[in-house]
Amino acid sequence: MAEKVAILGAGKMGEALMSGLLRAGRAPADLLFSERHPDRTALLTERYGVRGEATASAAQTADTLLIAVKPQEMAALLDELAPVVTADTLVITIAAGIPTAFLESRLAEGTPVVRVMSNTPVFVDEAMSAIAAGAHATEEHLARTETLLSPVGKVIRVPESQLDAVTALSGSGPAYFFFLVEAMIDAGILLGLPRAIAAELIVQTAVGSAKMLSESGEHPVQLREAVTSPGGTTIAAIRELENHGVRAALLAALEAARDRSRELAAGQA
Repeated sequence: MAEKVAILGAGKMGEALMSGLLRAGRAPADLLFSERHPDRTALLTERYGVRGEATASAAQTADTLLIAVKPQEMAALLDELAPVVTADTLVITIAAGIPTAFLESRLAEGTPVVRVMSNTPVFVDEAMSAIAAGAHATEEHLARTETLLSPVGKVIRVPESQLDAVTALSGSGPAYFFFLVEAMIDAGILLGLPRAIAAELIVQTAVGSAKMLSESGEHPVQLREAVTSPGGTTIAAIRELENHGVRAALLAALEAARDRSRELAAGQA
C-alpha cells in the first residue's frame, strides 16, 4: 500500500510541495491536505485533484504529516493533532524556528519528528532542504523525508543545533539574491540601460554564475579572481563593495536572521 501523506497548511510552500510530489509521480489519491480557507481548499482540489479535509481527519488517515503552517500557528495546530496522532505517524515540520522538542512534548510519546528548513526555489524543483532528526526519528524516518523532498531539490542532513544557521543562510537566502539582483538592475538603469535589458542581462548572469558555482567544483574566490583582471573594471567595483562594507553587512544580516529564528523558537512574535 502506498504511503499516504497529509500536508497540513496549504499556503505557498505547502502547495509547492504538493505539486512537486505530484510531478514526482505520487498519485493524487495518496495525498491529502488541510487548509483553513474553504475557497483555497476548493481551488487546490480543482487544480491538483487532491482531497482537502479537516486537519484531524487528514492526520488520522495519513502515514506521514508534513506540517507547513506559520510558526505562530503551530501551537494551535498541535492541540488539534494531539488526540489523533499516534507514535506510528512520521511528523515532518517545515515551520521556521520551531524545534522538534516542541512538537514531541505535545504529541504522543515516541512520535518521530523530523525538522526541515527548505526555501522558495521549491517552486522550480531547485530547493535546498536541510533536515534534522528529533529524539525519536530513526534512519528510516530520515530516508522517508529525503524521498519526499528530493523531487523538489537537494537535501542534506544536519544536526538540529545548526538549523537556525541554515534558516539564515539558505532558508532566507533567496531574498538576499533577489535583493542583489534588484539593486543591480537599478544600477543598470542608472548607467543608461532600459529596465528590460538590464533585467535580462543580470538574471542570465546570475543563472550562469550559479551554474558555474554548482558544476565547476571551484571555490568562489577562484571564480571571482578569474573575472578580476589587474587594474580592470571588476577590481574597481570590488574595491567599492569593500569600501562600503558589503561583506560586513552580509555577515550582520545573516546573524540577524539567525537570531530571529531563535526568537521564533522561544515564542517571541
